[in-house]
Amino acid sequence: MTTFILVSGAFTGGWVWEEVAARLGESGAEVYPVTLTGMGDRSDTAGPGTDLETHIEDLVRLIDQVQAPEVVMVGHCYGIHPVLGAADRRPERVARIVHLDAGMPRDGDPALDLVPDRAVHDRLLRAEQAEGDWSIAPPSLDGWQRWGSTDGIPAQALEQLVRRAAPQPLGTLTQPLRLSGAVSGLPMTGVLCTANGADIARVESLVGLGDPRFRALIDPRVSFFELDTGHWPMLSTPDELAEVLLRAAAGEGHRLAIPSEQPAHLRSFLMEVPERPRERVGRVDLYLPDADRPRPAVVFVHGGPVPADVQPTPRDWPAYVGYGRYVASLGAVGVMLDHRLHDLADFERAAEDVAEAVELVRADPRVDGERVALWFVSGGGLLSADWLAAPPPWLRCVAATYPILAPLPNWGLSDRFRPATAVRAAGPLPIVLTRVGLESAAIAVTVGEFLTAAKECAADVEVIDIPLGHHGFETIDHSEQARQAVDRAVRAVLGHLRN
Repeated sequence: MTTFILVSGAFTGGWVWEEVAARLGESGAEVYPVTLTGMGDRSDTAGPGTDLETHIEDLVRLIDQVQAPEVVMVGHCYGIHPVLGAADRRPERVARIVHLDAGMPRDGDPALDLVPDRAVHDRLLRAEQAEGDWSIAPPSLDGWQRWGSTDGIPAQALEQLVRRAAPQPLGTLTQPLRLSGAVSGLPMTGVLCTANGADIARVESLVGLGDPRFRALIDPRVSFFELDTGHWPMLSTPDELAEVLLRAAAGEGHRLAIPSEQPAHLRSFLMEVPERPRERVGRVDLYLPDADRPRPAVVFVHGGPVPADVQPTPRDWPAYVGYGRYVASLGAVGVMLDHRLHDLADFERAAEDVAEAVELVRADPRVDGERVALWFVSGGGLLSADWLAAPPPWLRCVAATYPILAPLPNWGLSDRFRPATAVRAAGPLPIVLTRVGLESAAIAVTVGEFLTAAKECAADVEVIDIPLGHHGFETIDHSEQARQAVDRAVRAVLGHLRN
């Protein structure tokens, strides 16, 4: 018989697990849905001293009281912090830790760092600094979306979420998590909610980038599941979640493969393109055509976030080198820059990097500064919003390839970075959009939102479809269909620069 300890996220309590706990119980499992001090219907037990350590002690006491020799601990969202803290103190009693749409906090990380919405994050920081503020009110009905996607939650359950939510003790979010390292040796399962912007493909890409934070995920004791729902699967898909938890407890789930010697982003470009002279100025590379007069330029903006210590940096990735050379071979200046989008909090800084790079390029005497295109890729697509919202006269085209065109639900960005809204102000600016058919569901939704808005405002959008293309197809799908799509997109952009 499996014993589960279920720990919910901020503002909630054990009540959110009612349906999941019932289904686990029907399978023969022993289930402990936890309401931590000061949360849920125990809100009257909180005080200024209620912090993360309080919640860790709650769970340690429960583990000590449970008769089963081992328990499976499930932490949802904020709940993973006290789960890890308690498991670190009682590792011999924990069979597995399940991260339910939760982050991977490390020693010294406060839960506040994982709050996705930067406006909420900053508000909590101000509350921490304000004397006498020791709790924060739960979100309103519309505000829950800022803490994670509410996709799939029935209206009645969402109303209950609002009605039964309780203030969160601020110290639970601001006190750093302290770990001895004992928890790192325990089996782990990640349950990713795809409508909230997380999926296995994204995790595999982060591992492939060489981010040291994700190396532990290759361990065969680590498994993954996906649920096609939002951030609160215990309310939206309780049957499916219960089944996944049982399978996780049994050690099932997807295992990440050890990255090949050549990760996907470092494989060869799908086209043979001639080499062109490349000049490097700071974070900017220029691929130069044979020309006796100033030429138009195409500035490529890579995706992300890309961890700061990844080597080589994006401007040396074969796909971007290939694009730069190809543009230069056709008579324009290809430009690639390394912007500093290393974390979700870095979009404003990355936007500044793009703007500075554009001005540097336009000032180059070999560039016709009145004929420039910006080409955004993947997560860099969000950086197109500023340019769509107020296109300067020299911007002749915006292109986007498998882009994210609205912030993913768990990214917590301001509306500044929402091209799906900004496109309504783009006017006659030509837009070339390359769309892949095998896109992740969460990203495909943002593209759909963008195209709907573009149609409503009669924006000039050319869509180039690759029905069998993957995200990152330039180094994955060496098909004739993909090669034709790249050629068509490049020539479409250059056509707008020449007109």
